[in-house]
Amino acid sequence: MSELTENNNDKLIIGDDVFVPFLTENVIQNRIKEMADQISQDYKGKIPIFIGVLNGAFIFLSDLIKNISINCEIDFFKLSSYGDSKISSGNVRMLKELNCDVNGRDIIIVEDIVDTGLSIKYLEEIFQTHKPDSMKVCSLLMKPESIKYNVKIDYIGFNIPSKFVIGYGLDYAQKYRNLRSIFVLSE
Repeated sequence: MSELTENNNDKLIIGDDVFVPFLTENVIQNRIKEMADQISQDYKGKIPIFIGVLNGAFIFLSDLIKNISINCEIDFFKLSSYGDSKISSGNVRMLKELNCDVNGRDIIIVEDIVDTGLSIKYLEEIFQTHKPDSMKVCSLLMKPESIKYNVKIDYIGFNIPSKFVIGYGLDYAQKYRNLRSIFVLSE
């Protein structure tokens, strides 16, 4: 069994791929605090439902919620568009539906990363039938150069280049989500 150790000065070698440090744990946590402060201000007097998109967003949502200063609820969707690949398949599948009723509620979709925007577009179409009072999208990462669909991301942690990243909830074939920092595939 191999042991995974993380040092922000070290590269990770996974098969033939080399990943280098990109966003440190400290940088990520500081930005999440800023985002949580803004969301708390924007939803003052309301009780939004944060809807995490599994599996990737669970760590980000957990840290975001810890910094939210208003009452809120949490639920999860599970979607799949990547499988074990480094690029999106172009097809989104629903693997787990919501447990809560969002009719007339303020919802905040929480994503780990917005790449092409396909998953957000898919969720927007689903929520048209649910009739929430409002819907906003919060994503830790966004790849502006990769966007193919007209979607609005209301809260963005970091705009990043169109490169493959792992760590802090982001996976490579379901592994490496447990890294505290984010690493990028080296060229």
